[in-house]
Amino acid sequence: MHPAFLYLPGGRLAVSELSAARLDGHLIELGEGYIPADLVESAAARASAIAALVPVDTAASGPTSAWIHGAGDVPPPIHHVRRAVARRIRPVLTHRVRFHDTALPVDAFVQLGGIAVMTPVRTMVDLALGLHRDESLRRWMVLLAEVDASLAAEAATAMSTLSRVPGTRAARGALERLAVRTR
Repeated sequence: MHPAFLYLPGGRLAVSELSAARLDGHLIELGEGYIPADLVESAAARASAIAALVPVDTAASGPTSAWIHGAGDVPPPIHHVRRAVARRIRPVLTHRVRFHDTALPVDAFVQLGGIAVMTPVRTMVDLALGLHRDESLRRWMVLLAEVDASLAAEAATAMSTLSRVPGTRAARGALERLAVRTR
């Protein structure tokens, strides 16, 4: 998506001007910004809309990554990011971003809208692995499976390569049930 189509508050237009354009039907809200009402809402557009919240050397993960890939209409209230480099980092975060300090392999994320974003399969795996700590992640799994029905089965297969990861058995079971439900 070309940056000219993304309007962030305080950029080219003030918040009041953006709100007026939204009320007139010219713009719609998307993440932290606004896009023209007739523009197709893509993964790149969603990623661009939250790019200012994702620190350098991190990748959008968990519910944030699921939303970017098309799960749901509204972004999560707290955005999740993971380290996308091998070395340790100390990102500057806002209160709306949660940092997970575990490195992602290079093949686990893609570049969208100017930021790194976990792949849909890796996002599904991570959401499933987090279920034993946070049951609210199931909602994001279901929404992501509605975008691509094969994701749950692919994620269950990808989990077979993991070893010694907490919550693997419960995650695999959740993914298998979701795969059957979305067939």
